[in-house]
Amino acid sequence: MSRPDWVPLRDELRDAEPYGAPQIDVPVRLNTNENPYGPSAETADDIARAVGEAAVDLNRYPDREARELREGLAAYLGHGLTADQVWAANGSNEVMQQVLQAFGGPGRTAVSFAPTYSMYPEYARNTHTRWVTGRRRDDFELDLDAATALVAQEQPEVVILTSPNNPTGTALPLEQVRAVLDVAPGVVVVDEAYAEFRRAGTPTALELLPDHPRLLVTRTMSKAFAFAGGRLGYVAADAAIVDALRIVRLPYHLSSVSQAAALAALRHADELLARVDDLRATRDETATWLTGQGYEVAASDANFVLFGRFADRHAVWQALVDRGVLIRETGPDGWLRVSIGTPAEMSTFRTALKEVDPR
Repeated sequence: MSRPDWVPLRDELRDAEPYGAPQIDVPVRLNTNENPYGPSAETADDIARAVGEAAVDLNRYPDREARELREGLAAYLGHGLTADQVWAANGSNEVMQQVLQAFGGPGRTAVSFAPTYSMYPEYARNTHTRWVTGRRRDDFELDLDAATALVAQEQPEVVILTSPNNPTGTALPLEQVRAVLDVAPGVVVVDEAYAEFRRAGTPTALELLPDHPRLLVTRTMSKAFAFAGGRLGYVAADAAIVDALRIVRLPYHLSSVSQAAALAALRHADELLARVDDLRATRDETATWLTGQGYEVAASDANFVLFGRFADRHAVWQALVDRGVLIRETGPDGWLRVSIGTPAEMSTFRTALKEVDPR
């Protein structure tokens, strides 16, 4: 949009656009990596009861430490974690913003490796943190030698690794995380927003926490928990790191309603996570089908698949929208990303793609 000159916006924000995937009302929405399977009526009723109970006390501020919720999240994660080692916020986006507020800032540097989540540079911009981007290999794996050399050269206060990576779906071996930790002078964040969708045998960086006090592992309930509308993200780290994040949190940042709904969802974790295996299977079937159609397909440990290449990806994206299928125009030029939906949604996607781009 065109902004009038009289709006006293910061110079570096004047030409910026708000982040956000297109929100288009079409029959098949496969663009924001949501879980297509909502909660059962029983679970929805339990969440509603919990919110109703919280509503009685909405004249009072919430527990600003979200202690009960943090205890529940620690129990869910396991690995011997306690509530003091877990912090929660309004989506993992707010957690990441708090990380940059606490450990980034003027005169400080953050490093990550593209292609990756497009919000990271915006967190840096918003906190006046210098942003440095390394590059992944052509197969989207981390180039470990180049990555560690960049970290050693830049000496950043924050390094952000993503596993599985968005938008590529690529997971990181723990040896690579350890190698970055060995050379990083500041904190290293491993963003595991899609961790529950990992293929069998793919490890979690939670295993490294006992020996690496400057490691932070972020998670979200938005994806596997089918809780995107609930906006609940969290991070596991050393208790001293969690205490540092508390300095920059807004007062009462997590509402009573959010805490109550998330606790209720955790009580039904088994049900909400039951569809993860189905989504993994559908993801792998989708990747196999796309490969069979002649597309390049990135190996994915997430609930989406990145595929290409297209001479004009926007034209393909628009043609799919015209047929009622919304996927995401993101990542490297020439690639598109499709979130994994129900079998019926994926069938519609396949039919539309064959019409739009017969190969």
